[in-house]
Amino acid sequence: MNPKVSVYVGASLDGYIARENGDIDWLNDANALVPAGEDCGYHEFMSSVDVLVMGRTTFEQVLTFGEWPYASKPVVVLSSNPIAIPDELPGAVTHSSEAPVELCSRLSADGAKHLYIDGGITIQRFLASGLVNEITVTVIPIILGAGKPLFGPLAADVELKHVDTKVYDFGFVQSKYAVKGPSRQAN
Repeated sequence: MNPKVSVYVGASLDGYIARENGDIDWLNDANALVPAGEDCGYHEFMSSVDVLVMGRTTFEQVLTFGEWPYASKPVVVLSSNPIAIPDELPGAVTHSSEAPVELCSRLSADGAKHLYIDGGITIQRFLASGLVNEITVTVIPIILGAGKPLFGPLAADVELKHVDTKVYDFGFVQSKYAVKGPSRQAN
């Protein structure tokens, strides 16, 4: 059985996760407005995750943050090209060029029960493979007009069931959805 696969991401009101050049300055500016001690459920979510799977571009963005934010949480960086993992990162950071279905099977066999998928293309690949169980999107109150989209073209519609929406006083709106329909998902 495949592990539970979750997307947990912030996006502009018009559905972008970064500017066309990859810049997330707008997200950093918005996060500065969040009151101290408020994380919009992120730490609770992360405590339920066994492995974080991210794309190369997201990995490179995270490396610019300074301190590695995931401590010793296992992280798999998906890329078809070899990547250099800095020596100062925990040994839990690995690289894979596997297809999403193969990676889920391998991680499940290794005991993973909950995967967190991050990065636009990586999210799109897992969604297109029918592997995503739930999607949590925190909408930031900004319209970018252009950028890197959270979702891309799909071969078929992906039906969702609304689970919950939280509205934060500082303007963020977070909605959680379960992915409906047949797939290779965990029960």
